[in-house]
This record gives sequence, C-alpha cells and structure tokens, in this order.
Amino acid sequence: MDPINVDFGGKNVKSVEPKGSTLKRVLISLALTLVVGAVAYYFMLPALNFKAIELYIYIAVILVAYIGIFGIVSKAYFRPEYMEYAKNKVKIPIALILVLALVVGVGYLTGAAIFRAKDYAEIIKVKEGDFTEDVAEIDFSSVPRLDKDSSNMLATRALGKLSDYVSQFTVNSYYSTQINYKGTPVRVQSLDYGDVFKWLKNTKEGIPAYIIVDMTTEKAETVRLDEGMKYSPAEHFNEYLIRHVRFKYPSLILDEPSFEIDDNGSPYWIVPVLDKTIGLFGGTDVIGAVIVDSITGDTTLVSTSLDGTTKLPTDKFVTDKEFQWLDQVYSATIVNEQYNYYGKYNNGFWNSIIGQENVRVTSSGYNYLALNDDVYMYTGVTSVSSDQSIIGFVLINQRTKEASYYQQAGALEETARTSAQGKVQQYGYRATFPILLNVSGEPTYFMALKDSSELVKMYAMVNVEQSTVVGVGSNLTECIENYAAELEKNGVNVDVDVDSMGNEETPDAPKVETVDVKGTVEEIRSVITGGETYFYIKLVDNATYYKVAVKDAERIVILNVGDEITFVVDKDATGEIVTVNSVK
Repeated sequence: MDPINVDFGGKNVKSVEPKGSTLKRVLISLALTLVVGAVAYYFMLPALNFKAIELYIYIAVILVAYIGIFGIVSKAYFRPEYMEYAKNKVKIPIALILVLALVVGVGYLTGAAIFRAKDYAEIIKVKEGDFTEDVAEIDFSSVPRLDKDSSNMLATRALGKLSDYVSQFTVNSYYSTQINYKGTPVRVQSLDYGDVFKWLKNTKEGIPAYIIVDMTTEKAETVRLDEGMKYSPAEHFNEYLIRHVRFKYPSLILDEPSFEIDDNGSPYWIVPVLDKTIGLFGGTDVIGAVIVDSITGDTTLVSTSLDGTTKLPTDKFVTDKEFQWLDQVYSATIVNEQYNYYGKYNNGFWNSIIGQENVRVTSSGYNYLALNDDVYMYTGVTSVSSDQSIIGFVLINQRTKEASYYQQAGALEETARTSAQGKVQQYGYRATFPILLNVSGEPTYFMALKDSSELVKMYAMVNVEQSTVVGVGSNLTECIENYAAELEKNGVNVDVDVDSMGNEETPDAPKVETVDVKGTVEEIRSVITGGETYFYIKLVDNATYYKVAVKDAERIVILNVGDEITFVVDKDATGEIVTVNSVK
C-alpha cells in the first residue's frame, strides 16, 4: 500500500496500513467489545426497550468502546501513521452513533409538549370532588402525626435498642414507605448493611428485620424475620433488587422500588413498570408492577398488557382482592408530574405560555392522607400567575391513580406552616408539611411541631381559608379545643366531640431507655436561639457538651463551675452535643 502524507500537529507523517490482517483486528475488537458490553450491561441494566433512553446510551457506550478498542488493537494511538487507517475502519460505528443521536432527537420531538399538549393533558383523568362528602371527618385516633424525618429518627432509635443488629445494620431512610397496615397509617422501613465488610459477613443470611413506625402512636417496632431478606437495593451482584428484576424481565422499563408489607407482615418490594405513552420518550405512566418477595426473590408481574392493546394501569390493582394491600404503585413524583401536565396543558400549549387562562400547578410539596384503606397523595393547587395562595387541592390514589380536584381558596401550605410556627416561636419548633383534614366540614391543615431532634412536641391546626385561625396544643385534645375556639371567635361554629377523643399523654418523646450522667461541671456556655436560652455544660473527664433548655430546668441558671450535677439522657445518645431530658 502506498503511504499517504498526513499532517499531525504541523508534522507531516506518512499514513500507512499496519501489518497483519484487518479482519483479525476487527474480530479481536469485536470480541473485546462484547466483553465490555456484557460488563456494562451488568452494571447499567438498561431496558431492552426502544422507549428507554438508557438503551440508546448503552448502545452508544458499546460503539465508543469498539472505536477505542480498535484504535488500541491497530496501534493507532501509539503510531500516528496508523491513525488514518483506523479512522477509515471505524466509520460505520461513528455513523451509527450519529444515527442514534438522530433517533433520540426525533423521539423527543415526537413527544414534545408543543406538539402533543392535548395528549399530556389527558394522561390523567381528574374529576371534581366534594370535600365534605369525599373526605369523611377524621377519626383523630388515626391521624398520622409524624413525617418521614421523625419516622427515620424513631426507627433509628428502635434499631439502637437491639445490640445484635445495631453494629451490623443501619436504617435505610430512603426506602421509608407510608402505607395502611391493618387500618393504621404506618411507615415501613428496610434496613441496610453498615458497610461493605458487614455486607460480606451478613449477606448469606440476608437482612434479618424491618421496622414499623406507627404514625399515630409514635411507636417504632423492629420486626424480626424467621428468614432474612436476601433481595433488596442494599444487596450487590445478582441479589441486587433491580438486577434481579431486570434479568427476569429484560424489556420492562422500571421505576424506583418501594418497600411494603402485606396484611400478614411479609416484606415485599414493589417495582412499578413504566411506559412512555407519548412519542418515543414522553408521557411517563405506570402500566403495572413487579411484586418481589424480598426473602425468596419470587416475582409476580401484575399487568394485563405490555403491548399497548389494553389501556392501563391494570384493573387488577382495583378489582383483585389479592392486591388490595398494595398502597404505593404510583409514586408521588409521577402523579404530581401528571397533574401538572393536566393543569398546564388543559387549554393547549400556547395558552400555558401566553394568556395562561385556567393554568394551574401543584404547590411546593405534598403529603399523604389515609382514606378508605388506601393512601392518597395530597397537594395544594395554585394559579400559575400567583403563588401566594391555593385555589384548590387534589387527592390522588397511589394504587389506582384516581384523582379528584377540590376547589377551595386559601393559604398555601408554607403559609400555614409559618402561621403554626409563629404561634410557638418562643420554642423554635418546626412544622411538618401539612396533612389535610376535614373538621366539621372545614378544610384544615394539621401539622406536628418538632424540635431540633425531630421529636414531636406539639400539634397545630390551621384553617385553609383563614390562615390566621390557628390552634395549637401539647396533645390532640388540647389542639382541637383551641382550634375550635379560634374558629368560633372568627364566626365559624363547629361541632366537634372533643370528649370522644379521650385523654392523651403529651407527646414530648417516645418512651425510651434513659441513663444518669453524673459529674462535676467544668465549663458552661449559653446561647439564645429562637427566643429560647440554652446552656451547654461540659463535665470533668467528659468530652460531651450537655444541652439544657432553661424552660425545662430553670435552676440551671445558678449553676457554677465545680458544682455536682446529674443529667438524664437517652441511653443511646452519642455525639459532641447531647440533649438532656431532665436534670436532677
């Protein structure tokens, strides 16, 4: 072959073909690329589905790998004179990458909202609801009083009581799912291995327990299993949950899994199956779910169709009794996104930008409401032109996607939180994201008020329509009494049977084991936060600072260095600063 002069960075280099067979180099490159492709598939786990963008990324990775490997095999990276030869031999994979980019671009255009606004608006059906009829007056004995952060804290404490678990496992705060369990709103939480070495030690037996946090009594229970959970997101290799499901169903597009238990307390992972219903990549919707037994790995695919011939989601989630225990088929993220499509594009794409007539979107957050043994996502709805108040709210069933809109002008959830916190500003408590309640026909925001340790200290109720009407109390009875009194002051008469609630203990904290810490005061510091004074006290031969609120122990202000003192703290409390429960 005659040499060709090629200019490399100002240097004229003769381009030549390397010695040996081109076919051999191609076959070696293909073989090595197959190895790279197999390894990449094992870790990337793309759905073999042309509606999955991950598939195009995976194919591009393989093509780039082939180009790189051929360059190495042909020594083009080491011998500049071979570079032109290598470029000529990889024109096909380069062209395929360009084709992939074109397909992806066209795919996005075919599903672009500017062309398919009507389809986006119809991806969820929303009916007008009557709040007083649809949302029964709440049974205050079943009101969820915790949010996810408080639940995680209680779960961590519950695990800390089990000496055989605490050194090996941690609470997996990401997979904390609110469900209805035997008529009670609870959060169920899986465990995670403490680190890779503890995984190596325990993976054969699996995760030995899960935690249930009762959202009404604020009690956490660690449920020990006769046989450990061997399939979960905490595992690696073939027991890793998504890999396990992917190998069984290579073409399914999978959503984030959620952890649930059935009516018998058996643990399962629910992996929603997605479809792109608009164009190639638009209109994400749930068309089924894979139910995975976390102990055995057995899977059940719940879906009446995967070929588009039947409109989904499957009716089995609605009609079949064996699936009524499921609560989280549709994630809050998906239904929230779908409602925003409905609110923005109901009158066309250009109306969502120009004019914006009747354009509405969900507010800044959401929470969960238990109704009729199902879990509903609640969120306020506001006009796109104003974020100062809500014009209504929406409830969406997370098992069936049934959605109802309720017209109700009132305060945003964040405004209600601010009003509740303002009532107890001297304590510096933070309000959880509100839950919507029906109090004698009055839509009412209900919140727990937490301290910096995520412990529930008080409760608050804020009227949706009049955010200045606020009732707070150290227990539910006191809270509803004060709220009813505030409503009456503002001309709203409510008929609430407070006596039927019974007497409740104040929720200062869940009952936990405590220990006495006795010592001699070595150092005293103080700080004022949120109008409250705190003392930080260090004892001799003890590196910890013990935090005491003056309101909880007034005599602490006359304490001096050298005095003897005894603090009562949680048994499992650790760290540089520990909050004191009481002072002796």
